[in-house]
Amino acid sequence: MNLKLIQNNEKLIRRKTIAMIKRPIRFLLSLVCLLAVLSTVEAQDRISQTINSNWQFYKGDLPGFPASPATVKWETVSVPHSWNTTDVLDDEPGYYRGTGWYQRRIFVPSSWKGKDIYLYFEGAAQAAEVYVNGKKAGGHTGSYTFFSVPVKELLQFAASGSAVNEIQVKVNNSHNEDVPPLSADFTFFGGLYRDVHLVAVSPVHFDMDNNATNGVFVSTPKVTAGSADVMVKGSFVSNLPKAGRVRVRTTIVDGDGKTVAEQQSMVKTVPGAQLSFSHNLSNLLSPHLWSPETPYLYQVISRLEDADTKVKLDEISNPLGFRWYVFDPGKGFFLNGQPVKLVGTSRHQDFKDMANALPDAMAIRDVELLKAMGGNFLRVAHYPQDPAVLQACDRLGILTSVEIPVVNQITESEAFAENCKVMQREMIRQNYNHPSVIMWTYMNEVLLRPRYDNGSEKREAYIRAVAKLAQELEDLTRAEDPSRYTMIPNHGAFELYHKAGLTRIPKLVGWNLYQGWYGGELGGFAKYLDMHHKELPDKPLLVTEYGADGDPRIHSFEPVKFDKSLEYTLLYHQAYLEAIMERPFVAGAMIWNLADFNSEQRAEAMPHINNKGITTIDRQPKDPYLFYQANLLKQPFIRIGAAAWTLRSGIAASETSLVCVQPVEVFTNQPSVSLRLNGKLIGTAAARQGIARFNVPFADGVNLLDASAGTDLADQLRIQFKMIPKDLRSAALPFREINVSLGSKRYYADEKLRQVWLPEQAYTPGSWGYVGGQAFAMKGGSQSYGSNKDILGTEDDPIYETQRTGLSQFKLDVPAGEYEVTLLFAELVSGIKREALVYNLSNTTQNEEAATRIFDVKLNNVPWLENLGTATYLEPERAYATKTTVSVKGTAGIVIDFTARKGEAVLNGVQVRRVL
Repeated sequence: MNLKLIQNNEKLIRRKTIAMIKRPIRFLLSLVCLLAVLSTVEAQDRISQTINSNWQFYKGDLPGFPASPATVKWETVSVPHSWNTTDVLDDEPGYYRGTGWYQRRIFVPSSWKGKDIYLYFEGAAQAAEVYVNGKKAGGHTGSYTFFSVPVKELLQFAASGSAVNEIQVKVNNSHNEDVPPLSADFTFFGGLYRDVHLVAVSPVHFDMDNNATNGVFVSTPKVTAGSADVMVKGSFVSNLPKAGRVRVRTTIVDGDGKTVAEQQSMVKTVPGAQLSFSHNLSNLLSPHLWSPETPYLYQVISRLEDADTKVKLDEISNPLGFRWYVFDPGKGFFLNGQPVKLVGTSRHQDFKDMANALPDAMAIRDVELLKAMGGNFLRVAHYPQDPAVLQACDRLGILTSVEIPVVNQITESEAFAENCKVMQREMIRQNYNHPSVIMWTYMNEVLLRPRYDNGSEKREAYIRAVAKLAQELEDLTRAEDPSRYTMIPNHGAFELYHKAGLTRIPKLVGWNLYQGWYGGELGGFAKYLDMHHKELPDKPLLVTEYGADGDPRIHSFEPVKFDKSLEYTLLYHQAYLEAIMERPFVAGAMIWNLADFNSEQRAEAMPHINNKGITTIDRQPKDPYLFYQANLLKQPFIRIGAAAWTLRSGIAASETSLVCVQPVEVFTNQPSVSLRLNGKLIGTAAARQGIARFNVPFADGVNLLDASAGTDLADQLRIQFKMIPKDLRSAALPFREINVSLGSKRYYADEKLRQVWLPEQAYTPGSWGYVGGQAFAMKGGSQSYGSNKDILGTEDDPIYETQRTGLSQFKLDVPAGEYEVTLLFAELVSGIKREALVYNLSNTTQNEEAATRIFDVKLNNVPWLENLGTATYLEPERAYATKTTVSVKGTAGIVIDFTARKGEAVLNGVQVRRVL
C-alpha cells in the first residue's frame, strides 16, 4: 500500500464521516461504503518463500547463454545441491572445480507489482552470477556468506494471475588466487548448496541491501543481574514516489510473548532514500539471563507503520539474549560473572554422500549432538555456515565463534585483501544479532605454509603482508562490532606467529595443537600451554583445535600414535582434557572435529576423509564422544564403549579354556560401574576420568554385556564373537576361518562382509603366523608401521596399507580338509612423487625410489604365483588379491612359501576359510 493511496483514503473517510453526521437517514449506506474503503488499507506483510524444488542443473559452461541450444541436457535437482557428492570419494585424484548452471521458473503474482522483490541466497560456492529473464541481476563472491539480489525491474507481471519468469544462476568453484580459501584440509565443494528464497516486501521496508541482513542490529551495551540496556539500530528504505512519515516501533517481548519494553520514533521519508533510526531501551529490570544452562531468549520486534493510519508497512523479528562475558588471561572465561570452562568442538558442514548440501534439519542435529555431549561451545569453522546453526546455538545455549575462510595462505593482492574484508563485514553484519556469538575470527594457521623460500626477503615481505592484512581485518572488526572479542587460531609454531605480530593483533589467541599426533608426545601439549602463559601472561588463551584420527573400523590393544585406532584416540583425548581442565588460564578448548569430514586430498586409512571427528561422517558416536559425555554431562550417564564394534574375534585362551579376554570400557559420570556378561557379574570397577575398565572373557557366539550404575542407570550391548582356536586342530572348537592383517597390531572390522581381521603374530607350532621378515614402515613417516597412502581398487585400505616384508613363510596348522586361501598384496614403495599435504609439518614433498621386486609363492610346496612383483601384478599403490583352494591331508597343514628373486617378498593379508 503506498502512502498516496493511504492519504486519499483518509480524505475519503473524513468526507464520509461528515456526510453521515449531516444526513442521518443515509447512515447505514454510508457505513457500508466506509467499511469498503477501510478494507483496502491493509497491512503490508513481507512474503518469503523458498524456491528449492524443481531446478534444472547443467554441469559445465552453458553454450550460447542466454539462447542455449535445445540439445543441452539438463538434470532435475533440488536445492540444496552440490555437484561434488561423488567425485571427491573416488580413486581419481582431484574433483570437479568449474562452472555449473542452475535454472528454474518462478511464478510472480500480479499482486506483487507494487512490491520490492529479492532473490535471497544462503550460499553458493564460490562465485555466483544471477540472471532474470536472460539479464544479469547481480552476483556474489565467496562460498559461505549470504547474498540478496533485487530483481523487480527484471520481472514480468501479468495483468492478473501469475507471470512466468526464468531464473538462471551461474556458479563456479574454480580456484581463484584472489578468493579465499586458497588451500585447506577440507573440500571446496561447488553448487547452490543452501536454501534460495524469493522475498516480496512493501516499497517501505527494512534495508535488505545491507550485506543481505534484515537491516536491524541489536546490541546490549549494559547487562547486569539487576538491569539491562538494549540498543537497536537500523535503516529502512522508502521507494514511494512522494515523501511521507513513518513510525518506527521497537518492541521487546519475553519468552511468554509479554511486552517488556517499547520505543518508537517518527521519521520523515524521502523518495528512494535510506533512512536510519536508533532506539535505546534502557534499564530493563531483572532480565532473564542467557547461558548454556538457561538459554532464555527475548524477541526484538521491529515494525514500520504509516504515521497517520498506523498501518503496518514491514515487520521483522530478531533474537535477544541478555549476557555479559569477559576473558581473563589468568583465570579464563567468565559468563554473567561466573567462571565457565568453554569445552566444545569445531564443525564442518558436510555429511556422508551429500557433500555440503544439507537441509536445515541436519545442521540443527549437529548442534543438538554437541549439546547432548555436554559441550557449551561451537567453533563455526572455517567459514560462516547455514543460518540454522547459529539459530540452534541461540536456542540451545551454545556459545560460538565464527570466522572467514582465510586458511593456510594469503595472496598479496589488493583484490584478495578486499575480498577478505567484504567477507568479514558480511559475516559480522549477517550474524550480529545472535547472542550465542562471542567472538569473530579471521585467519586460521595462516603461516602453516608461507609462500617463498624460508629466510628469503620475499618470505619476510610475505609475513609482513599477512600481519598487515590481519591488522586491517582487526580494525574493521573493531569498527563493526567493538563489543565482541577477536581471535586468530594459529598452528603450534609459537615463535613464528609471535615474531610476525599475530599473537598481539587480536584480543584472543587460539592455538591448534597436535602434540602426540603430527609430532611430539602427548606430554608436550601441557608444556606448550604453560609456555604460552609464561611468554604471554596478558593474552587469553584458547585451544582452538586438538584431535587424533580414529577410524571406526580400527581397534588396537597396543595403541600407538598414528595407528588410527579408536583406542589411541581415546588416550589422546584423555591426556588433553586433563591438561585443559587443570589450567584455569585455558579459557576454552575446541575438539577438532565434531564429525569426520571430507578432505579430498587425504589418503590414509579412509581415503578422502579426515577421521578426527568424535562422531563418524554420518554422525555415529565414537568412544571420545562418550568420554566427553561422561566428563561434561550433569545428568546421570552410562554407555558401553566401542558400541559399533559388535563383531569381534580373537584367539581362545587355551585348548580347554575356550574364552578370549579382551578389554571393554564403560563410560559414566557415576563413581563406579558393575558389568555382567550373559547375566553373570564380571565385577565392579571405579570410574577414573569417566571410564571404568574391565577385562571380559568373551565366548564363541553371542555375548550380552550389561553395565549398570545404580538401579535406574544401565546400558546393554550385544556382541557376536568369532573364536579362533589356540590349537587349530582342536576338537573342542573346530576351525572355521581366519583373516590376518600382516605388519599390523590392529584389529579391523569389516561390517559389510562380517569379517574381523586379526593383527599378525609369529608362528608357533599348532597355531598360525608368519615366519621371518619385518613390519613395513615408511621412511621418515609419522607412524611406527604401515603406510598412509590411498590404496586404489579397494575399500579395505587399512589391510593393504600394512605389510610384512622379507618373510619366508606363512603357516597354519589346520586339520585335514578343503580350504580356500586368499592372499592380499599392495606395492607400498611406489616412487610416485607428490606434494605433502598442508597438515603434514615434517616436509614439503614426499619422494621415494620405486621398488623393484620379484618373488614366487608356493602353496604346500606346489607353485602358485610365479614371478609376482612390480613388473606383473603389483602395480604401485593398488590392491591385488588372489585366491585358490587347497586340500590338506593328515597333519600337513597349510604352508605358504615366499622365495625372493629380486628385492624382498611382501604380504599384506591372508584369509583362510574352511570349505569342507
